Amino acid sequence: MTVLITGATGLIGTQLTADLHQAGHKVHFLTTRSAALKQEDNHRGFLWNPDKQEIDPGCIEGVDTIVHLVGAPISEPWTKAYRQEILDSRIQTMRLLEDTLKNNPHKVNHFISASGISIYPHSLTANYKESDAAVADNFLGEVVVKWEAAADRLEALGIKVAKLRTAVVLDADQGALPQIVKPVKLGVGAALGSGDQWFSWIHLKDISGIYLHLIQHGLSGVYNGVAPKPVTNKELTYAVAESLGKKIILPAVPGFVLKIAMGERANLVLEGQQVSSEKIEKAGYTFAYSDIATALSNLL
Repeated sequence: MTVLITGATGLIGTQLTADLHQAGHKVHFLTTRSAALKQEDNHRGFLWNPDKQEIDPGCIEGVDTIVHLVGAPISEPWTKAYRQEILDSRIQTMRLLEDTLKNNPHKVNHFISASGISIYPHSLTANYKESDAAVADNFLGEVVVKWEAAADRLEALGIKVAKLRTAVVLDADQGALPQIVKPVKLGVGAALGSGDQWFSWIHLKDISGIYLHLIQHGLSGVYNGVAPKPVTNKELTYAVAESLGKKIILPAVPGFVLKIAMGERANLVLEGQQVSSEKIEKAGYTFAYSDIATALSNLL
């Protein structure tokens, strides 16, 4: 097959591109930089400018599936302007793809959009499944609702739509894990807030593997991209320390300190959700890294 990826140079996109190539598929990708273009037999780049709603329609030529990964990171300060960027980078880019499909001949029959488990409300007791209707009453909950609604619009074009609600992706070099590891290595690691908040996570190889599984089996609907065994913030901190041969000697960092330092974004680490992987497992995906100790052993 030929798969078009947005956000192909990001953490997940880079791994997914490699996995698609290894499985014998071709990859098209969109970029805003002419210098990044490639024209290899199985790896072709195409220009787009989402801010100007411009795109090379050749990007969808011969494409079977589109994987929409692009989106501004939520780790930056949430100013009013950046909140809008978080939304636009996900939704306006999807509208551009929708218009491109409407106005050009193509054979695309499958659209897969990244999404987030942040749609689920903070809870210490719930174990969220895709069928749960509860939505977090906060900015990120709003983002995911609008994000998924924009993806659903493509169903009107006769295209199957899948949405992958992704947990924190663990990788040795990028994303959240290096930020967690650094203070532990320095001997100043500590749990955050109560430490009881859930931390649903997934190894980079597994989130890419789930995307590949959705592509190759033509799956539609909502799926949680989470490892089978979530941990609490305290359990994660101690697991990282054990993997590094370190000890946690400091008390937990009070929540109010994090809120002073991070503002509303502090809820990214002070709140969490326990999220179920049951649906994707029943759909035939087998996890390579199902528990945190195995994942950290591989990554660290």
